[in-house]
Amino acid sequence: MRQGLGEDLIARVLGGAPKYTLAELEQKFPLRDLPDGAFVTRFAPSPTGFMHLGGLYGALIDCKLARQSGGVFMLRIEDTDTKREVASAVDIIIDSMHRFGLEYNNDEKYGPYYQSQRKDIYHSVAAELLRRGLAYPCFLTASEMEEIRARQTSAGFATGIYGEFARDREISDDEIRARLDSGQTPTIRLYSMGDTTRRIFVKDAVRGSIGFPENNEDIVLIKSNDGLPTYHFAHLCDDHFMRTTHVVRGEEWLPSLPLHAQLFRMMEWTPPLYIHTATIDKIDVDSGKQRKLSKRKDPEANVAYFLSDGWPTGAVLEYLFNIAASGYEEAKNKGVVKSVWDYEMRAKKIPMSGALFDMRKMEWWAREYIGALSVPDLVSSVINWANEFGDDVNKMQVSDEKYLTDILSIERDNPKRVRKDFITWKQTLNEISYFWDALFAPNTEYEFNRDVLREFLTTYDANDDKDTWWNKIVSIAEKFGIKNGDVAMNLRVAMTGRTNTPDLYSIMRVMGDARVRNRINMVM
Repeated sequence: MRQGLGEDLIARVLGGAPKYTLAELEQKFPLRDLPDGAFVTRFAPSPTGFMHLGGLYGALIDCKLARQSGGVFMLRIEDTDTKREVASAVDIIIDSMHRFGLEYNNDEKYGPYYQSQRKDIYHSVAAELLRRGLAYPCFLTASEMEEIRARQTSAGFATGIYGEFARDREISDDEIRARLDSGQTPTIRLYSMGDTTRRIFVKDAVRGSIGFPENNEDIVLIKSNDGLPTYHFAHLCDDHFMRTTHVVRGEEWLPSLPLHAQLFRMMEWTPPLYIHTATIDKIDVDSGKQRKLSKRKDPEANVAYFLSDGWPTGAVLEYLFNIAASGYEEAKNKGVVKSVWDYEMRAKKIPMSGALFDMRKMEWWAREYIGALSVPDLVSSVINWANEFGDDVNKMQVSDEKYLTDILSIERDNPKRVRKDFITWKQTLNEISYFWDALFAPNTEYEFNRDVLREFLTTYDANDDKDTWWNKIVSIAEKFGIKNGDVAMNLRVAMTGRTNTPDLYSIMRVMGDARVRNRINMVM
């Protein structure tokens, strides 16, 4: 441990005297009054682009663990990387959370929830580290660090600022003053006392106790260009003072675990329990091998894809939840639970290996989800999607709500035979497009029996009940010496242009007399 800095030098190094003492921060952010065993979790994305499906997966686990335990789920925006920040990214994150029902509770008492607005907190903790000799000002320039990296690489050493390569590790007060007087602005680095020949053991809720070499790198805590913290230091301060109990994050953060454990132990703070989840994978079409879901290659990596394409958010949530809690599908099929919020998730059961996202399985969940909806819920979902994301054709399809309701009511009154031909709201409208004359595509390849169709028109009455309607079809079949199904197929293709549709009688009832006669006359 090096000699700590005095208050005057701390103020100069940080660009101002710290606003709080550690004792004041502890008082400002008290322990939460929650039931025993309650989880305090946070979803902490960086606003650097779109909302990734893996982020939604992690946020779902965060929200579920907190909600089922009577705890608190927070949304924290980690916006300290100003160079990579994307305008409107925060709005996208917040909108996605609301759409998928992942409601968070950002109690003002523990805010603000944007890291860029918590600078006073970070500087106050950094001041304590400088005071205790656990951190130091470093004046290395970018070119000097590049030169160090080149020397380390050529010599076969690990790259980074540590040991003999940490030039300012033992910098004197006089030299600090001289560099400050010359206009240089330092970063604040950790004074690491770790030794890579020793191991540190950290508990992960899924993986158990994991051993790592200790961290020996003097990582940057406070950046020189904007005075904001790095991820590692902000994570330390925020999770402590927001009183986070569990941190859910991707397994790519496992290598940083020894550093984070070192920082918490250095501060004598109780660390949260970490839950490192598996990355979301998919089967690559070209190679047939499992790989990480790619922002660049896979449209489904972007949560916005599911929204714009009209996937039911509830179905996406259920599929992701089943990846994290594999027993959910069985429990739901047995009727034990109705939704993800009814099923108890166990942190220890979250999968450690690559979680496979299969679009075909996603389609199954969507079919099941839509099949269970009431007609009013189905209609409102389709209308809402079309008005927000649909094109002019889609908007036309939903303009007559009663007609749409009649169409979507077909074969939805029998709980033992639920229709499962709808996958997305977009596909639903495409599936029923033949109900609109402007979208109807006549089948030019089917060989119609026009005598049969002509006979049907002479007997057709739009007010017939189903039995009367069917008896007329049977009579026509007997007259022409063909099967009942052949008559029905001629009518089906004439009405819809398709050979496979829901109940034909219901279709004709919804279409009405004029449209039915017109469709038949089109092929005569």
